[in-house]
Amino acid sequence: MENVIDGFISYLHKVKNTSTNTELSYKRDLKKVVVFMQQNGISDFSQVTKEDLIAYKNEMEENHFAAASISRTVASLKALYHYMCQEGIVSEDISDVLKAPKIEKKMPEILTTQEVECLLEQPAGASSKEIRDKAMLELLYATGIRVTELINLKISEVNIPMSFILCRDANKERVIPFGTAAKSALVRYIESARQRMLEDEKSEILFVNCSGQPMSRQGFWKLIKFYSKKAGITTDITPHTLRHSFAAHLVENGADLRSVQEMLGHSDISTTQIYANMNHKKLREVYAKAHPRG
Repeated sequence: MENVIDGFISYLHKVKNTSTNTELSYKRDLKKVVVFMQQNGISDFSQVTKEDLIAYKNEMEENHFAAASISRTVASLKALYHYMCQEGIVSEDISDVLKAPKIEKKMPEILTTQEVECLLEQPAGASSKEIRDKAMLELLYATGIRVTELINLKISEVNIPMSFILCRDANKERVIPFGTAAKSALVRYIESARQRMLEDEKSEILFVNCSGQPMSRQGFWKLIKFYSKKAGITTDITPHTLRHSFAAHLVENGADLRSVQEMLGHSDISTTQIYANMNHKKLREVYAKAHPRG
């Protein structure tokens, strides 16, 4: 069963051009399914029945797994069965018996503009590390890119004179502008800190760690936690909080949803719509507090 999963992950990578994070997520979910099946005496996917799949989903629910985790596992199994039918590993797609639970969409956590300003002011020193940290935080908030996109950004994908970055993924690329604050921080980093930090002078990676190697997601996570604590921000923020804040602040200040969708790289505008809903909710709260008959 493990060999089938390895073949499936390889197929996703080579044929579907999926991201590393997606592949790791699928593999992690499916390995748990395999453990469950093996504990129940099943050693081959051809032996798995619809009842077995339902039993696994029921066990996840009984163990109080989050709806998002169950939904992701259902998606992983459906993708796996599509692949196995295609490859002739199984004769029937029995995953149609699985229904993903309804996920209640939560409003994303965002920072106020004052909190963002306070956070961005924290790396104010002249060390190479603080100059780099300032550039990373400024660029993240200025463009709303994902952390993976930030740490994989190449120096050739940054156009300083025209103030934009080029973001590429497996299927498309998008151009995202940035403002004067991010530009100033980037110029300072590239001209005075990057060369001092680089281990390999031929490296194309824009942001490197203190060992001169490409920055990791975990490394940036620790960085943002450190500066948020230093800024006195009590909200439990993540790197994605700045992406949400970027989008919410744009919409709040009149940006149209299509433009925000394009900058964020959302394939479906309904994903971007949540930021407009947040703005409407805020307006209702302001109205209720301020209007004499609110």
